[in-house]
Amino acid sequence: MSFAGHGQNHVKGAGEYEDGSQNGTDDGKSTADHVDDAGVANANVPNRRREAPPLVKDLSPEERERVEGLLRRKIDLRLLPMVVIMYIMNYLDRNNIAAAKLAGIVEELELVGVQFNTAVSILFVGYLLMQIPSNLFLNKIGKPAIYLPVCMVIWGIISGATGAVHNYGGLIACRFTLGFVEAAYFVSNPDNVNERPPLMKKQPGCLFYLSSWYTRKELGFRTAILYSGSLISGAFSGLIAAGITNGMDGKMGLLAWRWLFIIEGAITVVIAFAAVFVLPDFPRTTTWLTDQERQLAIWRLEEDIGEDDWIGSKEQTFFHGLKLAFTDIKMWILMVMLFCIVASGSVTNFFPTVVAGLGYSNIISLLLTVPPYVLCVITAFANAWHADRTGERYYHITLPLWISVVAFIIAASTTAIGPRYFAMMIMVPGCYTGYVVALAWISNTLPRPPAKRAAALAAINAVSNTSSIYSSYLYPPEAAPRFIVGMAVNSGTSLIAITSATVLRFILVRLNKKLDRGADVSGGFADDAGLPGEGAKRGFRFLY
Repeated sequence: MSFAGHGQNHVKGAGEYEDGSQNGTDDGKSTADHVDDAGVANANVPNRRREAPPLVKDLSPEERERVEGLLRRKIDLRLLPMVVIMYIMNYLDRNNIAAAKLAGIVEELELVGVQFNTAVSILFVGYLLMQIPSNLFLNKIGKPAIYLPVCMVIWGIISGATGAVHNYGGLIACRFTLGFVEAAYFVSNPDNVNERPPLMKKQPGCLFYLSSWYTRKELGFRTAILYSGSLISGAFSGLIAAGITNGMDGKMGLLAWRWLFIIEGAITVVIAFAAVFVLPDFPRTTTWLTDQERQLAIWRLEEDIGEDDWIGSKEQTFFHGLKLAFTDIKMWILMVMLFCIVASGSVTNFFPTVVAGLGYSNIISLLLTVPPYVLCVITAFANAWHADRTGERYYHITLPLWISVVAFIIAASTTAIGPRYFAMMIMVPGCYTGYVVALAWISNTLPRPPAKRAAALAAINAVSNTSSIYSSYLYPPEAAPRFIVGMAVNSGTSLIAITSATVLRFILVRLNKKLDRGADVSGGFADDAGLPGEGAKRGFRFLY
């Protein structure tokens, strides 16, 4: 998950410098009014920007600010609610199997040993396998407003069909296929907080969709809202599961776990059909904008293209970027850090089972899973806002991880109800509060060239998600209620993530000192391996 703050003091992206200058403004004023030539990478390269369209060029700065503010609000009301709801359903349909365990799925399907754990982890195999093919297919058709809802209909049907399985094989087939289809919605990486079209066309998915409407500066807060959907769904999941378990168990001869899949799958399909009529494709083809709004929506994105991320006429391929990324030690450190954070956070895949170790009834246990997610929403936004305001990364990542280590140790060391639930309350915020800032740190640390950043993000995303495959086996029933092995492994991965962040911070501090002295930053940190072209000569500094 990735949050980035929004406002006058925002997270400095890959194309920003320590003096705060950047390209694009959220207040609607002209970019030229805010960007000093000395703070822009490749400012010596001729700008490809055309003249503003007729209905935009005659606007005064005050009028431009007013019209653009109205446009943003119009886009926000049309896009954000639906994409957040879609993401909530994506997360619910992916993780409702955890609640189904408390509703009788293991007993009715006669799952033994690690079969349930395998059913959880197999989804992520399909999820990883489908990411690249989904990228290619969406690039081919170029219709996100159709592609995303259609995929949502399919995964809703698969989720509902899970309620009709009668054996382990059917469950595995449904879970694998579900991951295969759900990958289409969220295959993109949070790098697009600092990217923009046309580069974003290499990274489809919901984040690419948002980048087709918002400038880089605006994307930060909107991405934060999107990612909050996964945390909100964590809270909703417990409430919905508790209601279904309490009121639907035995109805029409079906156990509660079957109704859980059927009802949530049906809701997903209904929302998907509604999304077809709500979501637009791109500004040029949207009918609910006035002519002036349409021209401004297109023009403000064009203003946001060709400054930082335009590196001239020489095109760089993905494989060239991959070579640059793989020869930069910073990419490997970031990969270890993100892998370990995701590994620690995978406890949420079995969170209802962990909470059930408190000894309460299944319904009470499901309800007790809600407060930790609500707290996490608050801490994640607050942490991202403060990181955004200060431009600091290291402590905003590591301090929450230290809290997660404390939570895991308490959970593994005692069976007392009070301390254990306290540990669960801070466990989810400890894992995910720092994670969202860590995602932004990738783009800050690997700013240029764009091909390198895209390749690094793809590699980090793929490797970090593999932890969800093995981590499912850390919570066998016989390990309840303390799950000592799982909690110990989670503590270890959190500590490794902290160590990785510390090493990276030392490297970035050293690099900034060399840049301060005007020294050559060579080797794995050369311009084409890490610095934004001429930006190093014009005030660029790594954020830490």
